[in-house]
Amino acid sequence: MDVETERPTDQQAAAAARADRRTVERRARIALLRTPGGIARADEPRRVATRIDRLARYHPDVRPVSPAAIEAGEPAAMAAAGAILERIILTDDLLGVGYLEGGVRAASAVGRVNIRDEHGRLTGYGTGSLVSPELLLTNHHVLPDAATAGFSVIEFDYQDGVDGLPRPVHAFRLDPGRFFAADEDLDFALVAVRASAAELSGFGYNRLIGTEGKAIVGDFVTIVQHPKGEKKKVALRENRVVDVLEQFLHYETDTEPGSSGSPVFNDQWEVVALHHASVPTGDHAELGRFINEGIRVSKLLAFLRAQRFTAGEQALVDRLSTRAERTAPAPAAGNGGPQVLTLTTPVDIRLRAEPAPAAGPETGRIDPDYSNREGYDPAFLPGHTVPLPTLPAALVPLAALNRQATAEPRYVLPYHHFSVVLHKERRLALFTAVNIDGRTSRSLHREADHWSLDPRVEEAEQVGEEIYRANPLDRGHLVRRLDPAWGATEAIAQLGNDDTFHFTNCSPQHKDFNQNKTTWAGLEDYVLNNADNHDLKVTVLTGPVLAEDDDRYRGVRLPRQFWKVVAMVKSDGTLSATAYLLSQEELIKGLEVEGEFSYGAYRTYQVPVRRVAELTGLSFGELPDADPLGQRESTGEVREIGGPGDLVL
Repeated sequence: MDVETERPTDQQAAAAARADRRTVERRARIALLRTPGGIARADEPRRVATRIDRLARYHPDVRPVSPAAIEAGEPAAMAAAGAILERIILTDDLLGVGYLEGGVRAASAVGRVNIRDEHGRLTGYGTGSLVSPELLLTNHHVLPDAATAGFSVIEFDYQDGVDGLPRPVHAFRLDPGRFFAADEDLDFALVAVRASAAELSGFGYNRLIGTEGKAIVGDFVTIVQHPKGEKKKVALRENRVVDVLEQFLHYETDTEPGSSGSPVFNDQWEVVALHHASVPTGDHAELGRFINEGIRVSKLLAFLRAQRFTAGEQALVDRLSTRAERTAPAPAAGNGGPQVLTLTTPVDIRLRAEPAPAAGPETGRIDPDYSNREGYDPAFLPGHTVPLPTLPAALVPLAALNRQATAEPRYVLPYHHFSVVLHKERRLALFTAVNIDGRTSRSLHREADHWSLDPRVEEAEQVGEEIYRANPLDRGHLVRRLDPAWGATEAIAQLGNDDTFHFTNCSPQHKDFNQNKTTWAGLEDYVLNNADNHDLKVTVLTGPVLAEDDDRYRGVRLPRQFWKVVAMVKSDGTLSATAYLLSQEELIKGLEVEGEFSYGAYRTYQVPVRRVAELTGLSFGELPDADPLGQRESTGEVREIGGPGDLVL
């Protein structure tokens, strides 16, 4: 009893109507796919460009293509886009074996939903997938309400083993009392599973990624499913995206309709949609017998972000943004242990994956979904607003644009708990802005560094690894690693920690400067925990002083000075803002001439906020008026800081 085939739904009728309305557009897109390079013209230019950006994560030789150039139909851009997409997507099914290995992992998180009534009677089947360590995603028409979810069960490993014998099935009750969210229009239900983390860890989960670029017209998609409640099966690349709507994907198929609630994957095994309906089509010349429809993942996540949850529920929703944590399933007694995925193509293929040792959460890896980064919060400090520094008119055209920005100013790069504005010619940050919450900060262990370019910015506008090789230069964090490492859960804190390892957030710093233990390194800590700080919150703005006469090294002008502005609210409710300067000038003198660094002293100074504004050209709003040093001394004076007692707060 598959609810999709046994129970016609309003969703199926709506899907059929949408498919019918889009017949002309769909036929035009399919016709383009049949022409050389047509895949680059079969979808919107912006989606084509973001798809190429995303493919670059998996194919190091892929370089971004300008969406403006694609939209303008520039021949070179269209040829480049078409060549990339045809080589990677239209592969005539010649895929690396890693595709199959990824499929085994992705499929392990998919199970059969047994829909039961209040008397425990089976009323139908659906498919569901773990999308976090605790939450299962399926359709609203599979689990329409919390009561139905409470009676129902999810079964994992309902499939055959490598020996052809059934694997032991692992069944768990659902726990809507802990979490249940659903929407009829988007036809989804998200519910907690009544099991411990250890019990579910062997199945892994398929994280939902909200950013665009996961699938365009012409992409092949794979549906892992329990068709008609049968054992787990996969139609290998027999579904091709033929239309992208605002909330839905349409993909063709020659197979029988899939199961309600199945995850729809691209070739990189990212979830692109939640399958919910299959409808017959009359386009037999262009399509298979059915059009499948799935709800786009980005729309599901946007819906969840707009909802109000309790603190406990919100913590579970936040886990949707963490990286996939996978451990191999425990060997099944009497069944040899290896996990097996049956793949249905013109022939049957069975892929065997040997169990791997258990592993903990992956750390030090940057979250690939940039759509869920909220960035710096100007209203973070209680009772006060601290906007991002304002660029003067001369600097605005020099700020690197965020190609995924949907709001102004488009040059802001939001990360988890902080933001960066980048100078595209200097290829370094103009400034960074971070919120620090001492109440929920976490001391996370530092794994091996993994620095990454930010795909939202042109690669030529970022200083990468090339400047740091074979010299005493460090990749100096501007936003310190642990500053944004806070939140309700360790997983959320880890996201902030990892985001600091973007090249956009570092500046070349002499190792003796970057690693020194002077007051500079501890300013935030002192203000956060020892000063008269209300609510243990601090906002920190940091950046290099990008001077015209900075010396050039390997094509990059090295900043001589760095600045920091620290804002907090004191116990009396007033705002306090203090500014600091530190120079590495003596440390980097003679690099080009002598081939090595000269060593010299470095000192930390507290200066008026207005002095930082003069050096950088940035406007700090009301912060100069909240500066106790600026109120006590003239703007030309500075105070050398040798210890906490020298600070004016």
